[in-house]
Amino acid sequence: MYLKRVDGPRQVTLPDGSILTRADLPPAETRRWVASRKAVVVKAVIYGLLPLAEALERYALSEEEFALWREAVERHGEKALKVTAIQKCRQL
Repeated sequence: MYLKRVDGPRQVTLPDGSILTRADLPPAETRRWVASRKAVVVKAVIYGLLPLAEALERYALSEEEFALWREAVERHGEKALKVTAIQKCRQL
């Protein structure tokens, strides 16, 4: 078995004890962003699995879009990334 050479860690342990690996990240060609995929990318950046610049490039995201995702998770949790919840959270 061969491992692809990558910069940085191959996995990180999250505060809840679960492990997040590069294999858990959504594919680079992802175009339909559901809340769970957004949350994985945000966690990967926050906990150091994926540098912000690499995440923005890999997923063709703007800094502003990622900042909105991160802010939603930090303020209201992962459920805030759901499209129906975004409207409710913005009203608060």
